[in-house]
Amino acid sequence: MNTRATTFRNTLFASAGIYTEYLLGMVASIIIARHLGPRDFGAYSLIIWMVAIGVAVANSGTASAAIKFIAELRGSGREDMVEPMLAYLRRVQRLFLAVVMAAGVLVLWVAGDELLPGLNRWAVAGLLALVLALRAPYMFDIGVTKGFERFGSTAAVALIGAPLNLALVLLAWYFGSNVAGYLAVFAISSVVFFAAANRQVRNLTRPLPPSQPLPPELRRRVRRHLRIVAATVTIGFFSASEVEVLFLNLHGHAAAAGEFKVAFQLAKGAALLVPGVFSAVLLPLMAYATSRGGSFGVQRFIASTTYLVVLAVPLVAFGALFAGSIMGLLYGAEYTRAAPVFALCLLSTCITTVAAGASSMLLSADRQHDILGVTIACGALKVLLDALLIARFGLGGAMAAYTTEAVIGAVAMIALALRGSSERLAWGRLARIVAAGALAAAIASPLRGELPAIGTLLAGGAVVCAAYLLLTFLLGCWSRDDIGYMRVLLRRYTGRRLRPLTPLLGWAEAHATEDR
Repeated sequence: MNTRATTFRNTLFASAGIYTEYLLGMVASIIIARHLGPRDFGAYSLIIWMVAIGVAVANSGTASAAIKFIAELRGSGREDMVEPMLAYLRRVQRLFLAVVMAAGVLVLWVAGDELLPGLNRWAVAGLLALVLALRAPYMFDIGVTKGFERFGSTAAVALIGAPLNLALVLLAWYFGSNVAGYLAVFAISSVVFFAAANRQVRNLTRPLPPSQPLPPELRRRVRRHLRIVAATVTIGFFSASEVEVLFLNLHGHAAAAGEFKVAFQLAKGAALLVPGVFSAVLLPLMAYATSRGGSFGVQRFIASTTYLVVLAVPLVAFGALFAGSIMGLLYGAEYTRAAPVFALCLLSTCITTVAAGASSMLLSADRQHDILGVTIACGALKVLLDALLIARFGLGGAMAAYTTEAVIGAVAMIALALRGSSERLAWGRLARIVAAGALAAAIASPLRGELPAIGTLLAGGAVVCAAYLLLTFLLGCWSRDDIGYMRVLLRRYTGRRLRPLTPLLGWAEAHATEDR
């Protein structure tokens, strides 16, 4: 199988795994949130967050090291070194895991009653230890399969674990489970994911030769990778995750924590599925462009940022306009207070996604230290703002902290990507794109509250998309090259069916400019 076919196959498998696990996980989360209500879901979310940060710290670069060095050793014909390298990484992971478990027990011993009132902190500690012992190796094994480029294995794990987890959640819902019941489901699903991933790895590593000592040079490179990535991942987790759930629970706002959790999770998923689809392929594009030298890489970054804004603006407009209907339909009347939180979280996550082109360019130019610096600064800023604002303003403080960090982080990343270049973002086009989104939202605004929630969202989505697309042509949001390519695609894939669009594209091309 040639390289293009292999890449396409791996992309399909990876997409199938990601979307299956995410979408079914989202459905399960909605069921749990609706059943428990904001207060109990806030406590449940805190425990899930503690597991997530425990897994991130316990793996501290080991999973990414497995991907990087397995692929490298296979590519250089040194497959005999894969097994000793994996053995070394597993030893490091077990050490990190022991430290994480000890830290978790200490936190629950000191502040368990304040963080999780009404729950037995020692029972929670036992659950955390069990789930961490399963989830951290599971994520490591997923990294191993990716290193072997067996993306079919990662998809198989998701296709086994995610549907079973949803089935268990439905069973718990049917029997009216409480927080403890859903935590038990979480533990059982952890066993399933661990077993499925471990089986895939055993099938991959069985043919390898007996273990050998890890060469000193390879050990040195692995250690350096672990140091840098461990710092980036651990600190970056606080800026990328919903750490606000921790502070809200700590200050006695369990219901607000549940509201923030559902808003954050839904906004992050929406950004992942719309502009995030394009941002996922930016790193190889930037690496190729940067390798050509000159300003080609910066120009590609500027164009990519513009297209990310094109995708993000209608999503933000639709989410802000119909946030109340979205939250009411998915989560129920108990979560109506989360509607403005969702709108703001959606704006923030889309701003972060728009900066993906900048981070991809920095990575392709071997400027990882710049990304690490921004990550450390933003993580520290977010924790500081959360500590100061949530104590005084509760949910409003959480919203302010999250949005402030997202904006500052995106601006810093874009500024670093442009540093040393005479190029600038296409501010004129960006302003027109934002104006098109604002006008599309204004056109669709009369639909709010006129229909049932599902009808409002369907009609509103159609109007926002149609109005936005038309306005991007009328306001000159596309370049001549963009419109020329659209005309090629229109002729190739639609024939005469969409022929009425041809005059519009012709007019837009004639009036398009290349200004910024």
